[in-house]
Amino acid sequence: MARKPTGQLYENRSKRTGKVTSYGVRFRYAGKRRYVTLRATTPKEAESAAAHLMADVQRGLWTPPEDREPEPEPRAIPTFYEFASDWLTAQRTEGGRDGRGLSERGDVDLCWRLNKHLLPFFARLRLDEITVERVDRYRREKVAEGVLSPGSVNKMLTTLGSILEVAVEYDLIARNPAKGKRRRLRVSRPHRTYLDRADRIEALLGAAGALDARGRSLEWRRAFLAVLIYAGPRISEALDLRWRDVDLANGRLRIGGTKTDAANRTVELLPALRDELAAYAASRPRRDRDERVFTSGRGGRISESNVRNRALASAIRDANATLVKQGREPLPEKLTPHSLRRTFASVLVALGYDVAVVMRMMGHTTPSFTLSVYTQAMAWSPEERAALRALVLGEESPRPQMEPRGSASVAEIGLL
Repeated sequence: MARKPTGQLYENRSKRTGKVTSYGVRFRYAGKRRYVTLRATTPKEAESAAAHLMADVQRGLWTPPEDREPEPEPRAIPTFYEFASDWLTAQRTEGGRDGRGLSERGDVDLCWRLNKHLLPFFARLRLDEITVERVDRYRREKVAEGVLSPGSVNKMLTTLGSILEVAVEYDLIARNPAKGKRRRLRVSRPHRTYLDRADRIEALLGAAGALDARGRSLEWRRAFLAVLIYAGPRISEALDLRWRDVDLANGRLRIGGTKTDAANRTVELLPALRDELAAYAASRPRRDRDERVFTSGRGGRISESNVRNRALASAIRDANATLVKQGREPLPEKLTPHSLRRTFASVLVALGYDVAVVMRMMGHTTPSFTLSVYTQAMAWSPEERAALRALVLGEESPRPQMEPRGSASVAEIGLL
């Protein structure tokens, strides 16, 4: 019967100082002399480690180093630049709301967030080096720069958190340091502008029409702003409208959205917009159905900055001059093309449209978002409501129907 293995504890001392430098155990195993260095720094730790080692040897749980499977090499942790680059590639092919990749606009926005704001701070750091403290430091530096609004800083942190959340799923890091409300800045609720009276809508469209009459290029300003006010597309959606999308005979406008499946919708033309588009179409008798509705003088796509700076800003300036001259209140400050989109939703609600119909006409997916963002508090008098109905629906127009007119089904109206 083989002898029960026992071990002898050794102290290894420095020849120069005489101090203990390490501890080890010498014992016999399978007829061979063995020596194992212990992970211990004190005599007490060495005795405990030696006892555990010899217990494993006696129970047959210890394996000689030459018989052991080689330990896997530690997994390399990529830098934020490396991982974010792979993440962006995945977004371009599988991202977006429909899972078919990013839109052109979404790709530009993500590249701007990464290249301009996230990579300069995090690029060289390994993922496991990005801590909560570093994330908070990044937030403070962005606030100190004063370039981004609090809401925009939060968007950068959201993008950072989305990238790091994938790293958590891949077991590259244990937790997401950018996750949680405490990482975000407090953002005050923005003041959302819109046109809340019929006379203001008339003043803006009238000023746009006067600009068209004085301009040297194609007369598109009044019709374009009328589309924003009476159909509610986003500015990019309005600029991409084609003549094939305009169905004056049946009173419909098809809007090809890009944000969600609900953004692809068919909107019922309000009488005021049908008249505007009919007059605009009559001035372009040779139009092709595949051409854009609104084009530059050379037939190209009008830029969004052109709309904001040369069309809307100029129309607001002239409309305010007219309103002040007549002794009336000027237009609200900070009107944008998106303000006119809000105007459309607010007008529909003021005219009595059901919120579910407004939601579909706007291309939203839930009515709560429509109510919280676009349905403004309009304390209109009966006279103001009558003026709005006269402007939008015509003097003899009845109360708007709660469901679409004609042969279009409910599902066709407002499916963005």
